[in-house]
This record gives sequence, structure tokens and C-alpha cells, in this order.
Amino acid sequence: MIDIPPIKEILITEDQIKEKVKEIGRKISEDFKGDEVFLVSILRGGLIFLADLIREIDVPLQYDTIEISSYGDEKFSSGVVRLIKDLKSNIEGKNVIIVEDIVDTGRSLHYLINNFKIRNPKALKVCVLLDKVDARVIEVPIDYHGFKIPNRFVVGYGLDYKGYLRNLPFVGAMD
Repeated sequence: MIDIPPIKEILITEDQIKEKVKEIGRKISEDFKGDEVFLVSILRGGLIFLADLIREIDVPLQYDTIEISSYGDEKFSSGVVRLIKDLKSNIEGKNVIIVEDIVDTGRSLHYLINNFKIRNPKALKVCVLLDKVDARVIEVPIDYHGFKIPNRFVVGYGLDYKGYLRNLPFVGAMD
């Protein structure tokens, strides 16, 4: 059995998350009224956010997943971004929205934005639930913004500690 450190503080409650996801979904729907969107979730943490978000968007949509890594099992980014699983879909000519659970250093998102730009999407937007502004090393554009959080190690709502705690309905700090 793995030894999981305790959660020290709940930073964002389940109700706050639900309300913010609804707000973001409404904004995306307004921005793309009369058009369609193609959402790309970054595995694995972004899946829960994606699942809730697509239920709040009322324009036609499709989605796919991509997996990149800069963490491994560590609490801090290694700084090296690796593509683990690429998209199965062609995004050329599509309104692409990258759906990310959290952005901290910005390296992973910067890598992904540059990777997607060469695939010629019609539009490329970024949707982030959690933003650790104080951890930023590379500035990245965020079009749909959830919550700014302190530079702490967080878990819950898709975010994990060594693969565990993704199922928590809130976001909590472990340090």
C-alpha cells in the first residue's frame, strides 16, 4: 500500500469547480456560436475537466486526447517535455481548444501550442482550469481561465499524487 501524504488544505471546493466549468462552457459556446469546436484533453489529469466541460458546451464538438509528460512520478517538472501519445485526429482547419487541468511552468503547454500550430488549425485556443502564475517560466496564452492558485502541490479533480487522488471532487494542497 502506498503512503499518501495528507491533504493540508482544500483550495477549491466541488461547488466552485462546478460553477466555473459552467461559466467556461457558456463562454466557449458564445465564442463559437454557429460553428463547431474540437477539444483536445491532455491525459490523464485533464480527462475529468474535459468530461464535465463538454456537457456545458452547446455547440457541435468533437474531442481527442494527447499525452505529454514533464513530471513522471515527481512533484516538480523535469523541464523536458515528452510526447507519449499523439492525437488520432487531424486538426487542420478546425477550431481547436486545448483543455488543460493545470499550467505551472508553461513548458508543456508551450510545447503543445507550437506542435499544434504547425498542424494548421483554423483557430487555436487554450482552456485551463488551474493556473500557477508564480511558477511560470514560459508565458503562454490562456483564453479560458479557471482559477489562479498558489505555487503548491495540488491533487484532486484529475490531479494526482503518484497516480492516486484523481477521484477527489475538490482541489486540495498537499504541502
